[in-house]
Amino acid sequence: MLCSKEYILSRKFKRFQRLKTSCYFYTMGFKKFQADYLFTGTQMLHRNKVLITTDTGIIEAITDVADAGDDIQKYKGIICPGFVNCHCHLELSHMKGIIPNRTGLVPFLISVVQQRNFSAEIIYDAMRLAEQELYNSGTVAVGDISNTTDSIAVKQKSNIRWHNFIEVLGLAADKASERFEQYSKVYEQFAAFTTGNNRHAASLVPHAPYTISRKMFGLINEASANSIVSIHNQECLAEDELYQTKTGDFLKLYAAIHMDASSFLPSGKSSLQTYLPLLNKPKQLLLIHNTFTTEEDIQFALQVSAANHQSIAFCICANANWYIEGVMPPVKLLRKNKATLVIGTDSYSSNWSLNMLDEIRRIQQESAFTIPTAEILQWATYNGARALQMEDTLGSFEKGKQPGVVLIEHLNNQSIGARALSKRLL
Repeated sequence: MLCSKEYILSRKFKRFQRLKTSCYFYTMGFKKFQADYLFTGTQMLHRNKVLITTDTGIIEAITDVADAGDDIQKYKGIICPGFVNCHCHLELSHMKGIIPNRTGLVPFLISVVQQRNFSAEIIYDAMRLAEQELYNSGTVAVGDISNTTDSIAVKQKSNIRWHNFIEVLGLAADKASERFEQYSKVYEQFAAFTTGNNRHAASLVPHAPYTISRKMFGLINEASANSIVSIHNQECLAEDELYQTKTGDFLKLYAAIHMDASSFLPSGKSSLQTYLPLLNKPKQLLLIHNTFTTEEDIQFALQVSAANHQSIAFCICANANWYIEGVMPPVKLLRKNKATLVIGTDSYSSNWSLNMLDEIRRIQQESAFTIPTAEILQWATYNGARALQMEDTLGSFEKGKQPGVVLIEHLNNQSIGARALSKRLL
C-alpha cells in the first residue's frame, strides 16, 4: 500500500498527465465528440467518454471527458463508426418501386431480367442519388455487385470505399469458358479503375448456385484465389429443391429467361453442401441472404471453411428478404452457432431504402429487441470491415484509422426504434 507521501506524488503526477493531455487536445485543433453512448466497433461505452479525431477524421483517442479539453461537440444518442454495407446492387437503383413486394424469388428474378434495361442517363442518375443516400446515412464502404461497368462513373467520384464483386452467370457447362471470358473483360475494367487506389478492390464471383455450372465454379475458384468471394445463398426453398431433385420453380426461371439447364445434375444434397467445397481457394467467403439456410448447413459451412483456412461471414439483408419472400433469415440459428454476421441492403429493386439503420431496425424489431444493439452494430461496422478486408482503416475507433463518425439519434433507450435516425458527422 502507498504511504501518504507516495500517494500524494502519485495523485499529482496523474493530475499533471491529465492536464498535459487536455492541453495537447486543446492546442492541436482536434474534433471531439461526446454522446449518451459511444460504440467503438466492438463495445458500447457510456457518456463520460469522448472520441477525438483529426479534422480529416483520423482517430486520435478515446478519453475521459475530464481529459478532453474544451470544444466538445455533445449529442443525444449513439456515436459509432461508419457503416459497412456488405451487399448492394448499385446498378439496379433505377428499379426502385418497379417490382411489387412479396412476389417470391423466382417471379422477382424474372422481373429484374425483363425490366432492368433503361437509358444510360436514367441508370446513372438513379445510381448517383443512391450513392448520396448511402453516404449521407453513414455508409463508408460497400460490397457492390456489378454485372456491367455502369457503376464505375459514379464510383470514381464517390467518397465511399467499394469492393466490386463482378458477378458471373453461366449454367451451361459447354459454354463456361466463353462466358467466363466475357465477365473477365468486365473485371479488367474494374481492375483498371482500382489499380493504384487502395481504397477500392474487385473480384470475380458466382451469382448464385442455380446459375453456375460445376465447371464455372472451378474457373471462379482459380481466378479468386486469396480474394473475397460472395454468393447469393439459399434465398428461397426452390434452390435446395433444384439441387436435391432438379424440380421446382427454378425450371420456370430457366424457361422464362432461356437459360440452358440440360447439363445441370442434381447432387441429392443442399445447394450449400454441394457448391461450397468447390470454392476452397478464396481467402474470404461471404454468403448472402441465407434466408432458408438450415442449422446443418451452417455447421457444414463453418467446418468446411475452417478446414480450408478461410474466413466466412453470413450477410443478413433483412428488408430485402422481407420484401421478396416475407421471411426473415435464421438469425437465431446463426447466433447460436457463433457464425460471423454482417449486414447488407441489397438493391432498390428489392428494398425501400439503402440506409443501413433500416436494416438494423428490422433485425431488432423481428427479434423482439432481444439482440443487444451493440452486437448488431458490430455486424454493421467491425464485422463488415473485416469481411471486406477493409479493417485497416474502417470498422472501429482505433488510433490511426479513418472509419467515419456516425450519429444515431432518437433512440428508444438504447434500442433502434421507429423514430431512430442516422446521419454522418464525419
